[in-house]
Amino acid sequence: MNTSRIVFHHGPQSRSTSTLMLLEELGAQYDMHVLNLAAGEQRQAGYLKVNPMGKVPAISHHGQLVTERPAIFNYLADLFPQAGLAPGLGDPLRGPYLRWLAFYGSCFEPAVLDKYMNNAVPPAGTCPYGDHDTVLGLVEAQLQVGPWLLGDRFTAADILWANALDYTMSFGLVARRPVFEAYVARLKVRPAIIRAAVQDEALARAQQRAAA
Repeated sequence: MNTSRIVFHHGPQSRSTSTLMLLEELGAQYDMHVLNLAAGEQRQAGYLKVNPMGKVPAISHHGQLVTERPAIFNYLADLFPQAGLAPGLGDPLRGPYLRWLAFYGSCFEPAVLDKYMNNAVPPAGTCPYGDHDTVLGLVEAQLQVGPWLLGDRFTAADILWANALDYTMSFGLVARRPVFEAYVARLKVRPAIIRAAVQDEALARAQQRAAA
């Protein structure tokens, strides 16, 4: 096995689609291990040896495992500095960039899922993300500056966030707001994103045909 190559563990039409988009934007060379999530392959012994959480995406590089999308995005964007998708150390935007990568996993996703599932949420003073409405309001306010999360600078964080907003709005987890929809639309016309979407759709169709 060539451990210097990126191994990408992917389930089509899932959260890991955003990682496929990032890999295409970076122009990265990678080997894809495709899992059929509908068949539960992510919970089978073979994959649990890779990621005991039974979740995608995951990447392996130099024999080391990286999971959790904010970490994966941070790692990959730094690995390909020539693509310009991550502000470097010393860049004033580095801090805001890391903030929004972390904010996705620590605030946005738990707030959205708690709201959707009607989970009991502790008072804002003890809730890790504060409260749902403030989380969504902060994201909307940040995107109103636009066109991207950090203003004119397109970064890996935009792939994570635009894909997440597209996904959550399509399932009714997040209410459609004009600023969110415009942001998603800007991402979807990028050539690398179109390539990734076409590839992902083909993988999903292949799995559906195999199951029929």
